[in-house]
Amino acid sequence: MSASLLAARPSRRRLAWEVVIVLALTLGQSALYSVLSLVRALLRPVALADQSAALNPARAEEPLWDAVYRILDVFFDLALVALVVYLLWEPGRSALRRIGLDLRAIPRDLGRAAILLVVIGVPGLALYLGARALGLNVDVQASSGVEGWLVPILVLSAVRAGLLEEVILNGYLVDRLARLGWRPWSVILAVAGLRAAYHAYQGFGGIVGNFAMGVVFVWCYRRWGRVMPLVIAHALIDVIAFVGYPLVAPYLP
Repeated sequence: MSASLLAARPSRRRLAWEVVIVLALTLGQSALYSVLSLVRALLRPVALADQSAALNPARAEEPLWDAVYRILDVFFDLALVALVVYLLWEPGRSALRRIGLDLRAIPRDLGRAAILLVVIGVPGLALYLGARALGLNVDVQASSGVEGWLVPILVLSAVRAGLLEEVILNGYLVDRLARLGWRPWSVILAVAGLRAAYHAYQGFGGIVGNFAMGVVFVWCYRRWGRVMPLVIAHALIDVIAFVGYPLVAPYLP
């Protein structure tokens, strides 16, 4: 490695502060609010199963302004994705290519995403329904409706979630923790724990399910070296949750 490239790499202290700042602006902030939300829910006199949480609440009464605010939410979240990609950039190396967020292997990425969809999506739905039956989860309302105009925005929100979470957790955080000297399983457990923490508002079923998802996704990223299959799988899972689940929920026990 050239001396100029070594000089361009930040020190471990600088990297540590960078990670703290990124997490405070993104998923770490979400994790703190989510855990506090669960604590508040447990302290209420109402049973956890009788409470609810909305994933995509309406932002305004007027459909036009609701759409405008939702699209702006997506834009600013994608700006956070751009920020961590920028931080991953190194002279002479494409950050997108390095983390596998490109179109070089789309057929293989789609196949891997389909496997993850089955391995994570189906058990995840079963775990959610089981946790609801046991009173360990709140009622997660995936969307405020599935009107025609809202469907494209919900799909866009699902893609946003896939990019935001997988690029920050796997593309960025796995890289940074490894450079800070963390051992592989410490990285896997830490990243999975963060994923579980920012889903804590859903209840204990959400914590367990997302921790398991985190372990599988980090393991797959380390093995494949590509974040794109994780982004696609995550987006598909959320499309099913945001659009498909509200359509069939009335017919579920």
